[in-house]
Amino acid sequence: MRTLQVDLGERSYPIYIGGGLLAETGEYFERHNLAKKSPLLIVTDEHVGPLYLSKLETSLQNSGYRTISKVVKAGEKSKSLEVFEEIMTTAIEGGLDRHSVVIALGGGVVGDLAGFVAASYMRGVKFVQIPTTILAHDSSVGGKVAVNHRLAKNMIGAFHQPEMVLYDVDTLQTLPERDVRSGLSEMIKHGLIWDKSFTDWCRDQSDKLLDLDPESLVYGLTLGCSIKAQVVSTDEREHGLRAILNLGHTLGHALEATGGYGQFLHGEAISIGMVAAAKIAVNRGRDQSIYLVTKDLFERFGLPTTIPSQMNEDDIIAAMMHDKKFKENQIIYVLPISIGEVEIVNDVTADDVRHVIQELKEEGQHV
Repeated sequence: MRTLQVDLGERSYPIYIGGGLLAETGEYFERHNLAKKSPLLIVTDEHVGPLYLSKLETSLQNSGYRTISKVVKAGEKSKSLEVFEEIMTTAIEGGLDRHSVVIALGGGVVGDLAGFVAASYMRGVKFVQIPTTILAHDSSVGGKVAVNHRLAKNMIGAFHQPEMVLYDVDTLQTLPERDVRSGLSEMIKHGLIWDKSFTDWCRDQSDKLLDLDPESLVYGLTLGCSIKAQVVSTDEREHGLRAILNLGHTLGHALEATGGYGQFLHGEAISIGMVAAAKIAVNRGRDQSIYLVTKDLFERFGLPTTIPSQMNEDDIIAAMMHDKKFKENQIIYVLPISIGEVEIVNDVTADDVRHVIQELKEEGQHV
């Protein structure tokens, strides 16, 4: 097992990564002195619940904890105010108090949703992340929690750090192939923003990662979480450095919203977004190799690198304008300087993005 630390002073917390951790959850809760007198609320979804909810409940109950659970529909559409209210009702009816803990058992959607419940219930209760997807190695670390609005993703949310992240990699073996590829997109992102050697490793290990080789997975997830932990520890609330984690997300979030939160998985949308960011950088004078390497990398993982021709450019641009990264008519954009290094700029225009959208739509027609 690997242990990492997110250093945030009094709000610091560990990330545990390894196999078989789900069955030991009760022991970890005891180690962290989480209260036993107050009920715990487990939030999961209809895909993960049948696989792992019983094992989690058994572990906690064997350690003397009382649990209640809420199972939501799988998918991005559950990150809504309506589902948020349903979970709040479950929490109130279940008698949660200020010493209760909300547990997220699932992927990024469940983590964001349960985390926002924890941040809001009684103005904030404790929160534990138990991710079951590769994608969640990114979303479970850093304390960003939110639900979506129909006009923009993650517009309603908070910063609420977990007590710990308990990452049982055995749960990844049941992931559908599409979810595996989508999750690996965020792992690749960490290399592209921070560490060229990690990017090279991801490329060389692509087959093993796609096959869910345990050794490669643990190494890649540990490196990815480590990079995110370093960034978050430096800039918890995204006043500067943390914005580099948004590589690919400005356009990616707009694609998700335009597609009705159903056409693209998150990792698919941001893979297109990262290719687009590389193309914008090249259009602004950076070396062509940045775009070629980035595109090749995502294609090796079977991820999309072009935009469907039927998607409306005006709708995509309109969705971007609702994004949190759009300020004073300027788009705050993360662009690569080279592989493993990025910069944050505020002079990318809507026309710059529109031009790249057109280029990626045309490339898609020639595939």
